[in-house]
Amino acid sequence: MTYNIRLDVAVDGANRWANRREEFLSQIRLVRPDLLGLQEVVPGQYADLRQGLPGYAFVGGGRDDGVGQGEASPLAVNRRAFAIAASGMFWLSPTPAVPSLGWDAAYRRVATWARLRRRSDGVRLLVLNTHWDHVGLVARRNSALQLRHWIAAHRQPREAVVLLGDFNAPLGEASMQTLLDDRTLRDARAAAREPAVGTSITFNAFDALPKSGQTIDHILVGGADVARYHALAEHFDGRVASDHFPVVADIAPACPARR
Repeated sequence: MTYNIRLDVAVDGANRWANRREEFLSQIRLVRPDLLGLQEVVPGQYADLRQGLPGYAFVGGGRDDGVGQGEASPLAVNRRAFAIAASGMFWLSPTPAVPSLGWDAAYRRVATWARLRRRSDGVRLLVLNTHWDHVGLVARRNSALQLRHWIAAHRQPREAVVLLGDFNAPLGEASMQTLLDDRTLRDARAAAREPAVGTSITFNAFDALPKSGQTIDHILVGGADVARYHALAEHFDGRVASDHFPVVADIAPACPARR
């Protein structure tokens, strides 16, 4: 699952985090994803997530210092389903090892990664979660190249890979095609064996029933089969839990690697 939580900011008024926190957490508890990529998580929200979802291990720090400052794009891993073998984060910029602004981006952007071992059978999985810039076209294109090269350098033989997040770009944008054109990764919606369920819109601007909108949240997979894909356009008495709908895919490694 990928889910932009929408940061806690006063300008949102009735849609501030305190007024939708329980609905958000209830949605996660209902779906119970094994893997959850989150975006726009500020420190207070991070604390609420850790407290409200005790069955998950969280990896990933804030984009301003790599620890607790600024928005985070963490991965939440179901403790019963997966063990974390290794994890980390890097900045989407020419200097990925240090907090930095990349190219024409308006904000610092990061990717959080984890190498996982499924407890039931030892299958390994490499997962990355990211949140691309909403302004910089050059930044998005270069972020795509950076992620593509990082995956090629770090993916182990016969290891499935999942890249998910808020890309701030539709699939047709050149940046997304950069990720897809070498066929290492596939769009989970297109790859799903069953027809996609739910809305095609992922950014709702806090509108429970949007008639139009953007599809900018994606799940990309490599070396894995996709059974089902759906965007959960759920609302609670006409209110949504975030300004994005969560996207969910049921994924199984096609060529499982074990250790």
